[in-house]
Amino acid sequence: MTVIAIDYTPAVRQQAGIGRLVRGQIEALVALNPGCDLRLFVAGSITDADRRAAPLPLHATPLDERNLVRIWHRLDIPFPRVEWFTGGPLDLFHATDFVLAPTRARRKLLTVHDLAFVFYPDAAMPSLHHYLNVVVPRSVRRADGVIADSHHTARDLTEQWQVPPARIAVVQGAVDHERFQPVSDPQRHRAVRDRYAIGDRPFVLALSRLEPRKNFVRLIEAFAQARLEARLPHRLIIGGGKGWLYADIIRRVDELALHEHVHFTGFVDDADLPVLYSAAEFFAYPSLYEGFGLPIIEALACGAPVLAADNSCLPEAGGPGALYVKAEEVSTITAGIVRLATDGALRAQLRSAGMQHAAQFTWQRSAHQLLDAYTRVLA
Repeated sequence: MTVIAIDYTPAVRQQAGIGRLVRGQIEALVALNPGCDLRLFVAGSITDADRRAAPLPLHATPLDERNLVRIWHRLDIPFPRVEWFTGGPLDLFHATDFVLAPTRARRKLLTVHDLAFVFYPDAAMPSLHHYLNVVVPRSVRRADGVIADSHHTARDLTEQWQVPPARIAVVQGAVDHERFQPVSDPQRHRAVRDRYAIGDRPFVLALSRLEPRKNFVRLIEAFAQARLEARLPHRLIIGGGKGWLYADIIRRVDELALHEHVHFTGFVDDADLPVLYSAAEFFAYPSLYEGFGLPIIEALACGAPVLAADNSCLPEAGGPGALYVKAEEVSTITAGIVRLATDGALRAQLRSAGMQHAAQFTWQRSAHQLLDAYTRVLA
């Protein structure tokens, strides 16, 4: 039987983003019962709760993740190897989060979610930016195949690092449609509005960790201008924890005297996301660059029209359910906000088209794409 080890570390360590992507894909892959021996590897210690939440037994390491990163990637020492912890020789090791741990598996597959650190140096702290620019290309060279989250990221890999298209498989993200669907219950809406101090006014929702690449400063500036141009009653609700270089985002609200109109909720619990998406007048995601744009699919699945940038993979995620703007032009973001805030017919059109578009992004489809990638690299 084919033995496949999968790096499940991000699924355990990260609640949103890549963690959610890996959890969804691997849980759906296990449910497919693909007829191979799947083993889930985790760098560092795990808890009983981690074990209960995982779809298969977890194979953890006695060394913590930080020391393993130092040994494997900063010092480039090729041990301890993954198979020391997963029970013996491997036919395939799938590294799910940019970097390839040491292994003697017959085949090695690496997921590169995006190249934001290449195009936007301030997408990470300087030390992390340098680390990624050294370690990720090295991991790509050592891998037998590469997975990209979108067709756009696949093209980036070819154009930037000359990765042959034949070595790349596209495995797109998805949403759990049992969770992410329109919520109409007024009691749930009231509870979420109260929990995050949103108030009763209509609101535009933006959601992401606070960092420069997400383009919040321009969004805030555009929102301020839209309020003046169209006398909008809306608030701008920005959900997400603090990342890095976030001070300019908060400072811009102060400079524009928007304290009553722009509200930062902090981290939003996953359970509250469907209600927030459903309650919003529309969802704004004018990011400068993304690898997939999972929040767009979540918003569309909940019936929220979307205002999105027209760059990177975002048109793949938004399809016909989004109104697209130029991320670096405040005037176009302003115009998009005004259109969506004042044109109910446009919102209804995008809502209908967006829900149909989002319906195709299921974890079952993603798992089939992942299994095809495994089959290709093992052939």
